[in-house]
Amino acid sequence: MTPIEHAARAIMWIAALFTVVFLMTPLVVTVAVSFGSSSVFTLPPPDWSTRWYERLANTRGLWPSLLTSLQVAAFSTAVAMVLGTLCAIALVRGRFPGREAIATFLISPLMLPGLVVGIAMLQGFKAAGLREAYSSLLIAHVIITLPYIVRTVLAALSLFDFSLIDAARTLGCSYPMAITRVLVPALGPAFLTSGMFAFLASMDNYPISIFFTDAWTKTLPIQMLQFVEENPDPTIAAISTGLVLLAILALIAGDRLVGLRKLADF
Repeated sequence: MTPIEHAARAIMWIAALFTVVFLMTPLVVTVAVSFGSSSVFTLPPPDWSTRWYERLANTRGLWPSLLTSLQVAAFSTAVAMVLGTLCAIALVRGRFPGREAIATFLISPLMLPGLVVGIAMLQGFKAAGLREAYSSLLIAHVIITLPYIVRTVLAALSLFDFSLIDAARTLGCSYPMAITRVLVPALGPAFLTSGMFAFLASMDNYPISIFFTDAWTKTLPIQMLQFVEENPDPTIAAISTGLVLLAILALIAGDRLVGLRKLADF
């Protein structure tokens, strides 16, 4: 390698290292603070303790909000998975004008600021007569998770050979059976990846959820904001550490499932 190539590689590694450190530092600080004994955010902690994790069991409103977030995330991911897959198949297999515009429209919630999307949905739901908080929250989360499913499944379908379905039908499979045995397994990694990101995006959403919560229906991010306003102690760091752990476990589980799927195909 020439000196210029060596210098370019060194710059690339330095930039990559700086990016990793820049992104990981807030997470490391949050985890470290959550294990501190101080009642304020102190780094380094004067002493190590698990008092803030023990306090989670008695934190008012934490577990109902966590259950609400899990229910909304699971429901929205499941519904978005079905609708997003159908939309992606229509966009890939359909021959009609405006397909690109429809694809752009389906992923538009990712292109706009969350507050703008939240205000627009709030006004739209009110105009449609939908004022119940929980129902509005479910529909809003379906809308914001749908782009993750559509884009991922659309990319997977663009690489899929649909003649395999015709081949399965010539071998005696009905059309639904051919879809189940050929198309669904081929899209398994796309379903897993998009579902994982959609679930995490729903769990972590704040700018849209804030418009559709009330005193009885609060998601975890909204409840965390209330904790910060009422009693800003490292309990919030312990909750944040739990969410980081949830994301890590989801990524590990997704990687293992994809690996098992590839091994089964082999």
